[in-house]
Amino acid sequence: MEKILYTVKEVAQIMHTNPSYVYSLINAGLLPVLKLGSYKVRHEALMKFLTEYEGYDLSDPSNIEKMAISA
Repeated sequence: MEKILYTVKEVAQIMHTNPSYVYSLINAGLLPVLKLGSYKVRHEALMKFLTEYEGYDLSDPSNIEKMAISA
């Protein structure tokens, strides 16, 4: 059975980043969460986030820019 909820730590591992960065995405309103004692991210929400922001520079979640692709 596929997991439907992830902890912040699990999301960080999936995204190859750290939990504090995941919290910054949450606080910026980019990654929706459920508060069930601690934050939980739905699998569908994570996949939508990854698809929606593909091609964007998310280094600073409060200042998102589309990346320019040079040939």
